[in-house]
Amino acid sequence: MVALHGPESTGKSTLAAALARRFGTVWVPEYGRTYCEEHGTDLTMADMIAIAEGHRAVMRTMIPQARNGIMFTDTDPLMTSVWCDMMLGQRDPWFDRDWELADLYLVPGIDLPFVQDEVRVYGDDGARQRFYDLCVAELDRRGVRWMKVDGPPADRFDIALTALTAAGIMPTAR
Repeated sequence: MVALHGPESTGKSTLAAALARRFGTVWVPEYGRTYCEEHGTDLTMADMIAIAEGHRAVMRTMIPQARNGIMFTDTDPLMTSVWCDMMLGQRDPWFDRDWELADLYLVPGIDLPFVQDEVRVYGDDGARQRFYDLCVAELDRRGVRWMKVDGPPADRFDIALTALTAAGIMPTAR
């Protein structure tokens, strides 16, 4: 599994969908977005756990559809733990459990313009940088493999392909 991990409005959904198309496999949309569209963005810790559990459940249902054992996911419970840090200033110990972690995390940079919508909340430059830093710190704390993916969208796709190949996840990326 390859997870897109990072602040909002950095192209995670676009990149996850493009990579899945390229490899003829499935991608899991960001469950937290759907949750916030239904319930709003004034979230509690219970909401955060519900988001993480909901995303895990969707991921599990899509695994059988993954081609060649590869699936892309637009965020995962690890990203929800960072949302807790950013939004609530703390996280429930539930988030520090060992659950399924991705084989590789792709972290889009904050160098794309922020596009405001009904559920995005951290658009100013300082908040975006803080959010990005929290994302990277969590990946480092967990000791997982990750690769920064920045630049224009077309470059991000190529960087992601290179990262997948280097990680041995999709060695025949063309």
